[in-house]
Amino acid sequence: MIQSLLNIGWWVAVVFIIVGFVALVKGADWLVDGASSIAKRFGISDLVIGLTVVAFGTSMPEFVVNMVSVGHGTTELAITNILGSNIINTFVILGLTALIYPIATHRSTRNFDIPLSAAAGAIVLLMIIPFLPQEDVPVIGRAEGCALLALFSLFLYITFRNAKAQEHSKEEEVEVKEMGVGKAVVLILAGIVGLAIGGELIVDSAVDIAHRFGVSEAIIGLTIVALGTSLPELATSVIAAFKKNSDIAMGNVVGSNIFNVFFVLGTSAAIRPLPAYQGIEVDALMAALGSFIVWFALKIDKDNKLPRWAGALLLIVYAGYLTYRLMAI
Repeated sequence: MIQSLLNIGWWVAVVFIIVGFVALVKGADWLVDGASSIAKRFGISDLVIGLTVVAFGTSMPEFVVNMVSVGHGTTELAITNILGSNIINTFVILGLTALIYPIATHRSTRNFDIPLSAAAGAIVLLMIIPFLPQEDVPVIGRAEGCALLALFSLFLYITFRNAKAQEHSKEEEVEVKEMGVGKAVVLILAGIVGLAIGGELIVDSAVDIAHRFGVSEAIIGLTIVALGTSLPELATSVIAAFKKNSDIAMGNVVGSNIFNVFFVLGTSAAIRPLPAYQGIEVDALMAALGSFIVWFALKIDKDNKLPRWAGALLLIVYAGYLTYRLMAI
């Protein structure tokens, strides 16, 4: 059905991809609201809900797009969705947020989360280096995927342990919308349907656009798809910055980066090996570089904030990177 409609014209693909992003974002919201409410009814603490349901919910757009991509065999889209989202999260979202209002950070974020976010990009880079001469195309295989998931489990354990030590801190509180069980179940089901429809529309439309205009799936994944799946983080961070509550942005973005690589990419590779594509080295390096720039700027700032000059630097570096990637088509 979707493919037959896409044959009408390129504008249909553009409409479908916009509708897909709306369905994806709203589906994730409904799923989180419904699941959080039910978790609350079973006496699960706000802390645990925040670290599981809400945290996983922010990465649902990337996860669903990757699962659909893996199912369709469009592996370039699966990798670039993750690397592109992390690049946009760091360079564009944190860059814009810091430019509006300097971003405050917590010690655990500076000392653990941001270095781990930088390591995530570096790990992907190491995984695709062809160590063996007979390997024509490096592959992020099932073994690498399982290794990423093991590192994700370790990350969750350390995060829970650190959060438990601050269980009564206001920083760890999460607002849960309480509602009736019936309404919560309906929201969960609607969220799942929205995610499924949105994922299918985005992947099919993105591939169609790439084929129509002779652009690689990698470029579409790094730009249109990655930006779309990062819309929730972008909206949340920019609004928080205008309200001078920009510290929310750092936790959302860095946490999303870690989830994307270790959980989403790990799950994708464990299901289907992901061959590397042309330019993946540059993209993985950028994913690591963004977090390193953020970490360095925080270290030299006397108030441990991400200052405006760092936000401007991130945006300038991203503009240079995007120009280079588009010119390399």
